[in-house]
Amino acid sequence: MDKRRLGQSDIRTAPLCLGGNVFGWTLDETASFRILDEFVAAGFDFIDTADVYSTWVPGHVGGESETIIGKWFRQRNNRSRVILATKVGWLMPPDHKGLSKANIVRAVEDSLRRLQTDYIDLYQAHVDDADTALAETLGAFGDLIRQGKVRTIGASNYGAARLSEALDLAHNQGLPRYESLQPLYNLYDRADFENELAALCVERGVGVISYFSLASGFLTGKYRSQQDLAGRTRGARVGKYLNPRGSAILAALDEVAAAHSSTPASVALAWLMTRPGVTAPIASATSSEQLKALVAAADLKLDAAQIAQLEQVSG
Repeated sequence: MDKRRLGQSDIRTAPLCLGGNVFGWTLDETASFRILDEFVAAGFDFIDTADVYSTWVPGHVGGESETIIGKWFRQRNNRSRVILATKVGWLMPPDHKGLSKANIVRAVEDSLRRLQTDYIDLYQAHVDDADTALAETLGAFGDLIRQGKVRTIGASNYGAARLSEALDLAHNQGLPRYESLQPLYNLYDRADFENELAALCVERGVGVISYFSLASGFLTGKYRSQQDLAGRTRGARVGKYLNPRGSAILAALDEVAAAHSSTPASVALAWLMTRPGVTAPIASATSSEQLKALVAAADLKLDAAQIAQLEQVSG
């Protein structure tokens, strides 16, 4: 499998990242282990999580996903064969948040403990913190890199102006730079990323690892009406896609998938893999069947006409 370089770092990864947001949320520990085992058995090695997963679940305090991944590392003894990404900066109950040096230093130790590891491959600023100077944030990350606790850093949910400022600051002051960006980006949600961020990432050599790559499951084709959303965990997120444009995108995905004897999910991810600057889209799975559709995307080669068709209908 072809490996892609993450930004200008020394990390090379398969072109798909497994989202860990479901571990401890819609998947218990046993089911999470099964998905993780099947993912690496298929030849993939990149897993993304965050300290805050899954605070949105009643009774959860955060760290549930990291804890499960840590137990999996310990039982499988495979930490060195996995590229691990996690995040800091979102609100961790009761009141820890932001990208101050103090919060980063506290949060990384908590994450390392839960993950049962002594280093994180990609440590990401989960959300921009306008109240903390970029120099303080990047300086704190630099300390962690020098200590061997972090290999490289990335940003998530940054706008183009702020990301550009961070890259310039890193260059001018000899600080570590963000080697990756994790934005919302998929076949439906294109405008925000493609407006300014896409060109910036290509120009500055920042690798892109998109989240909600399947639009909360909409691009799998399993949600086509309001009735399909009934009782679904992600129903509230998917409802906004149920419109004529969304239907047209699904129709195009169906057509291209049929031509390849594939699935809409595989096609949607394969399209993302063709986008300039994209290193690896992030997608999660809650069953073996779902996971098979995700990993199949890496072998799916869309032709120029199919790419143009998808871009036209979703533009």
